[in-house]
Amino acid sequence: MATQDIPHDVGGGRASLLYDPKVRGIFFQILVVVALTAFVYWIIGNTVENLKRANIASGFAFLNGRAGFDVSDTLIAFDSDSTYKRALLVGLINTVVVAAAGIITASILGFLIGIGRLSNNWLIRKICTVYVELFRNIPPLLVIFFWYFGVLSVLPLPKESIELPFGSFLNSRGFYFPKLIWGEGSMLVPVALLLGIAMSWFVARQARQRQMATGATFPVFWTSLALIVGLPVLALVATGFPLSFNFPQKSTFNLTGGLQIKPEFLSLYLALSFYTAAFIAEIVRAGIRGVNKGQTEASSALGLRSGQALRLVVVPQAMRIVIPPLTSQFLNLTKNSSLAIAIGYPDLVAVGGTVLNQTGQAIEIVVIWMVVYLGLSLITSGFMNWFNAKMALVER
Repeated sequence: MATQDIPHDVGGGRASLLYDPKVRGIFFQILVVVALTAFVYWIIGNTVENLKRANIASGFAFLNGRAGFDVSDTLIAFDSDSTYKRALLVGLINTVVVAAAGIITASILGFLIGIGRLSNNWLIRKICTVYVELFRNIPPLLVIFFWYFGVLSVLPLPKESIELPFGSFLNSRGFYFPKLIWGEGSMLVPVALLLGIAMSWFVARQARQRQMATGATFPVFWTSLALIVGLPVLALVATGFPLSFNFPQKSTFNLTGGLQIKPEFLSLYLALSFYTAAFIAEIVRAGIRGVNKGQTEASSALGLRSGQALRLVVVPQAMRIVIPPLTSQFLNLTKNSSLAIAIGYPDLVAVGGTVLNQTGQAIEIVVIWMVVYLGLSLITSGFMNWFNAKMALVER
């Protein structure tokens, strides 16, 4: 019986390629990339055309122009003859300072409140609960307004300033405290402080290795405190106490001398600290709750008191749960510092807004804002990832 030749499907190979998931996935990815590229190209072209129509020159050459305005709060030299570049640098420094101070204070306060929510004392537990529920459910801008308009603005005038310990004063214009004046040979003091910190780190590392190997503990805290405080004191004695203080003094209408922290910074710093501390407290509480209850029972069986068990057993294990969400709160605090524009604190956004109004370089200013906040976020995330890796439990 003769066999009949069956024609092969010429297009079968191409059809099979279309139904190949791998090929189809690559095709759609290329299509998305092309569409996004075309969209970005259209936005850039449209922006350039609109800038030309408005006779606005693009680029960052305007940063070298004269600012023509003053900044009320600055840690570096700045006046109206400085450049826009230096004005933005002033805003960046102010943002970093308030964010760093807020992160430190919020971490300490949130940690204490988080532990307080687990306290066996009914009053402490309820006070911490009310604090968390209050600040967690209020917008941060309202917290800033509360400190600025409801607390600091109603303080007495400078001539009726509230006297605080160590020659400090508090009034409606801010917080005044003594200014440290460095004399000849005083640079030995910060060198001694850095040496004390380095030696404390070395002692803590050696004590940890010894404890992991033998189980024997070492008084790291008191040793570190003695090094960090004792070495600078010895340096002061050796150099004949070259440090002096310029105390603020009351005058007819104001205070003279010393250093001043203005109410705008205080309001922003306190608001961000108290607001973020409420979220950190819940993270700490959840982290402690996440530690197996058997760890606490085993600590009690070994004769450890509740405070020792919390410090030596529970908290170190809770840190691996706490650190990742803690990073998000640090990032939120840094970004929330841009609300400073509402009370006139010259952070990066406020100073940049003034530069934008004078130059009209909206695209460039927005790009600077985005790059700076992205950089700060990446630095914070990188540090917290490193810290998280250092705190990870290591099996013996």
